[in-house]
Amino acid sequence: MRYYLMERWQPRRGRGRGRGSYSSSSQTQSNNFRPSNTSNHPTTRKPTPNHISSKINIKQDDNDLEDLPNLTGSCSYMCPVEERIQRERLRDLAIFERLNGNPSQSSSTLAVKKFCRTISTKDVRNVDLRPVLVLEDTLNHLLNVFGSKSQPFEVIHDFIFDRTRSIRQDLSMQGIVTGDQAIGIYERIVKFHIISQHKLQRNYVNSNPNVSPMHHLNMEQLTKTLSSLYHLYDQTRKPNPEFYSFYVLLHLGSDHQPTGESLSLWFRKLPFSVMKSKEMMFARRLLRYSRFGNYKQFLDTIDSEASGLQYYVLEPYVCDVRAFGLSCLNHGGYKLNPYPLVDVSKHLFMEESDVESFCKDCGLDTYTSEDGTKFMPAKQTSFCSPKGPRKYYPMVSERLKTLYDEAPEII
Repeated sequence: MRYYLMERWQPRRGRGRGRGSYSSSSQTQSNNFRPSNTSNHPTTRKPTPNHISSKINIKQDDNDLEDLPNLTGSCSYMCPVEERIQRERLRDLAIFERLNGNPSQSSSTLAVKKFCRTISTKDVRNVDLRPVLVLEDTLNHLLNVFGSKSQPFEVIHDFIFDRTRSIRQDLSMQGIVTGDQAIGIYERIVKFHIISQHKLQRNYVNSNPNVSPMHHLNMEQLTKTLSSLYHLYDQTRKPNPEFYSFYVLLHLGSDHQPTGESLSLWFRKLPFSVMKSKEMMFARRLLRYSRFGNYKQFLDTIDSEASGLQYYVLEPYVCDVRAFGLSCLNHGGYKLNPYPLVDVSKHLFMEESDVESFCKDCGLDTYTSEDGTKFMPAKQTSFCSPKGPRKYYPMVSERLKTLYDEAPEII
């Protein structure tokens, strides 16, 4: 079987967020759209070559750690007592951690351990690490906050973004590389990042100047969490095909963010059951339609097959695909036969009123006939792909319409 994408992803260069001991964390494809044993309980494993490689990656990713001794978390709270006391004294409490709104007072049911960028081996103690059951409870607490409407989404995201990194840090420091519980934690954190990306993207479209850095950092942590999750799948031999499909879908667009080997090599390493799963077949079809410039099949397939999370991953690319489709209609038509906007809307899965606005975003003119029908003339030379923050136009899809509801998501 041949695969149609052979280019290699290049690593993203840039500086991450520096953090002190307890500091807080505070797409566009325009014209490129063209032709092992399972355990139910976490265990500390003796490092294998693959495990060592993963540990090095995790070290470079989150922890900046030297080789750690075997550690087993014994902290029974979401935040170690010493850290909570220190942060109370420093008035370093997030708004969700304050007891009765007091910035210098918290409790064991509110405070959540912060991500620590720099950790010395000699300072790591079992009492500072949370066992997997406590980490599960902590994640449940954070995701309850995620559904809150009490604060702007950027504030909510910033809090959970930092605290989920701390959860991942505790898992890696204890060498937890197997177990259904660890897999469940990573999968839910992936969902958090995907849904956050969807929400941040919309806020970025509304030109919130504080959202763009969050948007890029969230994507960075999404790809790192996926990498750790795939390592867990390799250890447990219990892969979830939908989560593998995200890696493929994130390759769409000329400004794709994930790093790693080329897709053709990555495909060869996947289990046969994953390659033949409906989720992976869906992702590979979209990749093929993207490379061949088949915008109609691309949008049709999303409309008929995409899961909620897959659609959230794909959403940033839908605008680019629509722009390419509009370009094809404009350049492939006849001057004497303008397109009714109602027909264009069916091609692009958009409301007719949105098509008129989208044409303007792409530099194309429309007009209204005497009988009130709206048209887009063909062969216009003013077409240009939308640049910068773009207005969001939802897909017209009966099956996907529930995704546009802003009610709190259940993760």
